[in-house]
Formats: sequence, C-alpha cells, structure tokens
Amino acid sequence: MKWERLLARGRFGDTPGFIATQAARSEFEVDYDRIIFSAPFRNLQDKTQVFPLPDQAFVHTRLTHSLEVSSVGRSLGKAAGAYLLDKYPNLQKTAISSSEIGSIVAAAALTHDIGNPPFGHAGEEAISDFFKFHPAGQVWESHVRPEQWMDLCNFEGNAQGFRMLVSKQFGLKLTYATLAAFTKYPRPSLISHRDVARRSQKKFGFFINQLTDFEQLSAFLGIEQSSEECWYRHPLAFLVEAADDICYSIIDLEDGCTMGLVDFDTTVKLLAPILKDKFVPEKLKNRSQAQNLGALRALAIGELIEETVEAFIKYEESMCKGNFDKALTDIIPSAKALQKITEISIQKIYRSKIVLEKEAAGFQVLEGLLSVFGQALYHQFYQTERFSGQDKSILRLLPEDFPLKGWGAEVNPYPLLRSLIDFISGMTDKYALNLYRRVKGISFPGV
Repeated sequence: MKWERLLARGRFGDTPGFIATQAARSEFEVDYDRIIFSAPFRNLQDKTQVFPLPDQAFVHTRLTHSLEVSSVGRSLGKAAGAYLLDKYPNLQKTAISSSEIGSIVAAAALTHDIGNPPFGHAGEEAISDFFKFHPAGQVWESHVRPEQWMDLCNFEGNAQGFRMLVSKQFGLKLTYATLAAFTKYPRPSLISHRDVARRSQKKFGFFINQLTDFEQLSAFLGIEQSSEECWYRHPLAFLVEAADDICYSIIDLEDGCTMGLVDFDTTVKLLAPILKDKFVPEKLKNRSQAQNLGALRALAIGELIEETVEAFIKYEESMCKGNFDKALTDIIPSAKALQKITEISIQKIYRSKIVLEKEAAGFQVLEGLLSVFGQALYHQFYQTERFSGQDKSILRLLPEDFPLKGWGAEVNPYPLLRSLIDFISGMTDKYALNLYRRVKGISFPGV
C-alpha cells in the first residue's frame, strides 16, 4: 500500500474523478465539520460512555469522549504526518500537509463511536441477544440468508457506524481516507476463518449490505486484502484505535476516581508508571483532588501520545505491507501500566453496582422496543392473521421515512430489519427509556 493513494482526497459518493475545492479548508477539515454538525454526532451527547444516564455533570458521555479522542487523534496524526512527509518526498508533491493528516485522524476519531446504540456495550449485546434468544427475534431467521443472520445476531457498533457514514440519509460524503481510518475491522461478520493473531479481525467493520461500499473504498485507496474475505487496515486506523485506547483508559479511571469507585491514592499509583520522572508527588500538595486528577491526566495522555507516535514510526512500513496488525498501545513502554489500569477499571468501575444496575435496565428497554416493533412488522408482512390494532398503532410511531412498503412472505426482510435497528440504535438513552415506558403503558405523554 502506498501513502500517495492512502491519503488521496477523493470523496465517497462523488462522481468518479471529481474533487471539490475549498477556499479556506482542506477536504479533511471539511470531513470534521460535516461530522460535527450531523444529527448522529449530536445524539452522542445523551449516550452512555461508562455510566448510563449519569446524574453528575462531570461524567463523560459519548459526545465528550469522542471530542477528547479526536483531540488526541489530531496530535497523533499530525506528529505521524510530519514524519511521513520527511520520509517520503513524493508525498510533498501531493500538496498534503502534516496538519491535513492530523485532520484525517481527528475526523475518523470523532466518529469512532457514532454507531453505538443506547446504553453502550450493553446495548450492543441487547440487540444481538434479541435475535439470538427472543422468540420475536428468532422468527426472522428463516427469512434471511446466513450472512445476514450473522449480522443481526452480532450487532457491532463499528459496522453500524460505517453504515451511517456512507448512508445517503445523512449525506456526509466523507473522504475515502477518513472512512478507511475509521474502519478498524475491515471485514464482514461471517468469514470462513478468523486469524486471531490479527487485531483487525477481532471484530467486523461493516454489514454485508455495505460490502460493496467497502470494496469501492479499498479499490480507490489501494488497500489490499489479507485473505479472500478480509482486508488490511489503513495505517492511520492504528492511530484512531490508539487515541480511543488512551482516552478511555485514562479518563474512565478519572471518572471512576471522581465518583469514589477508585480511591485517589490507587489512581495515583496506577498513573505513576506512565508519568515516570514527570511524576513529582510534592506537586500534589495544596491542591484539590480535581485539580490533581486533571494535571495527572494531562501528563499521562501527553506521555502516551509520545510513546504511540514512536511505535507508529517504528512499524509504519510493516503496516503498509500488512505485516503489523496489533494495537499500538499493546507494544508501547507503558503497555503494562495500561493493562493494570484496565484490570482495576473492570473490577471497580465497569462492574460497579451503579453501572450494572443501569445496564440491566438497558437490556430490558432495548429488548422491549425491539420486540414491540419487530412483532408488529412480522405480523403485518409474515403473519397477517395476527396483525392487530395494537400493531397498527405501534407502527405509526416509526419515522416517516421508514420503508413500510414492498415487503411480504417472498421478500427478504433483511433491509427492513436493518432499518428497524437503525431507528432503535440511533436513539439516545433517555429517548429509548421514555419511548419504552410509553409503548409498555408504564407512563403516558403529558401525564
């Protein structure tokens, strides 16, 4: 894979060969701005990061987390870009700058969670479990193809994000480079063999009906295949992944400490190995805990950015050849310290009572919404003798542009089910909760 093609300015959805020009902004800065002003990104303000439906203002949501990941991503991309321009003189002929390379990583990082459903990873499991285990979900299996059923039984926020970014509904038309940097797992859900040694095959990055979209992207950028069903990562995707790893490791720990789930002394001990000689205990005196947490967090993130850039520089050629396929944060000097933070976070934060209780409620909400809407759709098109007045009322709650025509016993309903999942996974936490209460008769509008 060649950097001249990997950083090409073509835009998904434009006429082949057409490149728009902007007077004041690069194509990749335009990507960032389009994402910022999009409805799916705005909805992240009320989606779970770690703590569902938080009562405290300081706790991160998906929106604040995404902004922070994007900030770290820009720093990583800009530093890596300076190295690439110095190493490959031919890149300078394309008139690309290190700031533009930083903008690619920043834009891709900004969208890295855009496909996540309500209630975080619990929401992903709830959608998957509905089709695997719930009678109202299982009835659809005989109507779809095996690869489509695999998609439905394994909801993946990364694949949902790719679907949203290439969808005509939102009209983002991002550059191919940003879309590729976003795609950490360049493979479909159903493959004959998964190479467990390759990080990029750990999950999947697009649903089967977006396969042709990814093929178009990979052909434009010259991204090669690692096997018949899988592709290599765009090298900048490693930086997007690292930005996310850095932020959730450090900032989730900060949130956990602020909420009293991890004590301050333990937090300091966890961060000290990352800070090394930058950690000066005397500086913690005569300052509030919040001030100390903020200072330690900033120093830790700065150190991790430096280490990650060094790792990228070391393995960049191997990335382009498809030989390197690991998380950068797993091979940096602070890798063991980050692993220890993860272990403590799982034990004391992610499995804390406040998180588990609200996650359990999230399972009920999403299963309830999927069963109500899914059953109504099944009755209308596949079990018409049971299509009731209640079903009709439920279906009127679907969006105006929901595709409710053209389905029947002889028609594959996979696109219909994808639209239903789009609707429910796109909800905010509070909207999903309120709608669930209403369709179940737990509460009434205006009462």
